[in-house]
Amino acid sequence: MLIGAHVSAAGGVQNAPKNAHQAGCEVFQFFSRPPRGGPAPEISQVAVKKFKADCQKYKLKESYLHAPYYINLASKNKRIYFASISVLREELARASQLGAKYVMAHLGSAKDLGEKSAIRQVVGGIVKALDGYKGRAQFLIEISAGAGKIIGDKFEEIAEIIKKSEAQNPKLKNRLGVCFDTAHAFESGYDLRDKKSLKKTLDEFDKIIGLKKLKLIHANDSKTPLASRIDRHEHIGYGKIGLAGFRALIKDPRLQDINLILETPADGKRINDLKTLKKLRAEK
Repeated sequence: MLIGAHVSAAGGVQNAPKNAHQAGCEVFQFFSRPPRGGPAPEISQVAVKKFKADCQKYKLKESYLHAPYYINLASKNKRIYFASISVLREELARASQLGAKYVMAHLGSAKDLGEKSAIRQVVGGIVKALDGYKGRAQFLIEISAGAGKIIGDKFEEIAEIIKKSEAQNPKLKNRLGVCFDTAHAFESGYDLRDKKSLKKTLDEFDKIIGLKKLKLIHANDSKTPLASRIDRHEHIGYGKIGLAGFRALIKDPRLQDINLILETPADGKRINDLKTLKKLRAEK
């Protein structure tokens, strides 16, 4: 289990590895384009070379790319729908270009179409985005906090999307994975506050989705209570999950090969969260 954080790529993706190193990361996550809108900066071969060289220089084992927040594969607005498909495909290509291992995304909201139609359209969007894709980066569905009608807040929903996507295109078998965000899962009603609660949640995940699909964990405490359905990240140990929950997560034998990425508040204290998680990992 390696520990890292989401870091800035301001000024170009080639700057992300140095930022990750300075924060104390072993692995890292970043945006390759403005997360709330705007054109994607070109990634030059010079930037790719610098990115890869610095990952090696700073001994950063893996990198991950987070898709922009405006992705909505369930929109009834066809311009938004097809743009979301296009952006996902572009992000997968950009990740592959840089050697990033995963691209994770939130799938969108069912408010336009209703749950059944929304899931059908999301599945179609995923299949289109990955049609003919030959890159090495893997697409991950990130569990959501369930605010409003955001898709992917329940294990059953994620399992259904993966199953139906693979049914539509058998080539997607083993190409879709899950990013488990601790704050989002907790806010959606999955308890993680101690060893017993974590075990129950992981057992449920394994039964419904399969732990083999779990590829990455976003390690975030939650400002809001269990099942609040309100997405608010907090620093590790200062939220409603608490240190006991993260200690249990780090010590669980089933998660030892899953890396952790912090997305705690960007207020200058995230570096302390990295130290806290590393300290928990070092405990006997």
